[in-house]
Amino acid sequence: MKLPRITLVSLLTDSVTLKHMRVAGFHHAVVAAENAFQLAKERNICPDLSTKAALLHDIGHTDWEKQGEWDFESYDYFDIHPIKGAERAHELLTLKGEHLGKAREIALAILFHSGSSPINTNLELTPLQKLVMEADDLDEQESGRHHLTEIPLKEAIDRMEELDENIDIHLNRCDERCWNCDKR
Repeated sequence: MKLPRITLVSLLTDSVTLKHMRVAGFHHAVVAAENAFQLAKERNICPDLSTKAALLHDIGHTDWEKQGEWDFESYDYFDIHPIKGAERAHELLTLKGEHLGKAREIALAILFHSGSSPINTNLELTPLQKLVMEADDLDEQESGRHHLTEIPLKEAIDRMEELDENIDIHLNRCDERCWNCDKR
């Protein structure tokens, strides 16, 4: 029996996501997911995995403000948001009923999404992991401004509903030749 797909909207509107994604910004998460969908289609990588990982890639961010200003020096040196994000995303996905193999791949893509992270040193990234890193980088702005661009939650939900529809269309046409796609 095929299980229903865990949607981007259900992930975006979950209380865990709403709590933790506010720090990194909904706009950046939405744009990264949209970028991931386009890259996934171009590269024959499963758009379901790609968009979920891109949407949740910064769910591990914490507030690095110091006296009302973002403390980039401390952030660059001490930040572990990929580690925290991978853990949060994996727990969220498994609690929602995501296939365990997919939850693992999404969490690993989040773990390795940041090129500045010391955990990426000397690793050969999978196609999904590279895609999520690139989808994130496509929206990057100087001094982390991409995290400061705001979007109403309603608009973020509307855009994820549209992306969910596009993913469903793609998966219905899928011939299962995507990297790591099992259509579950």
